[in-house]
Amino acid sequence: MGSNHDDISFSDYALRQDQLDSIEEILLADLVDHGANNVLLIDMAGNIIAHKNNGQCEHDIYSLAALASANFAAVDTMAKIIGEQEFSLLFHKGETESIHFSKVSSDFLLIAIFGKSITLGLLRLKVADAINKILKIMK
Repeated sequence: MGSNHDDISFSDYALRQDQLDSIEEILLADLVDHGANNVLLIDMAGNIIAHKNNGQCEHDIYSLAALASANFAAVDTMAKIIGEQEFSLLFHKGETESIHFSKVSSDFLLIAIFGKSITLGLLRLKVADAINKILKIMK
């Protein structure tokens, strides 16, 4: 186990460096290596916890993370207005790139940016697998 300065800690969770390394390996192997361009694990406040990309992305990931958390919060409120407890998945389709958001837990979101090199169905399958692995690491 790493020393305290190696841990990322916020009010509701703490992850050790070895957990973060394992999560980044999952993001790379399960998502980027299968066609996702950019993958982020963020907390609900928009802080980036882990990030991997294909080396060709120049997105402003900090703004993206902040906006993604706000977007997810807005959609969560819309779900409650129509009587749903939550929408655990969001998808925005673009002409060249699309964004897939998935709730990992009450504290985390997984954001995958992908193009035409991977289908939405395969991405959803890979995201579900990655989330299961990430949750095991976080326990």
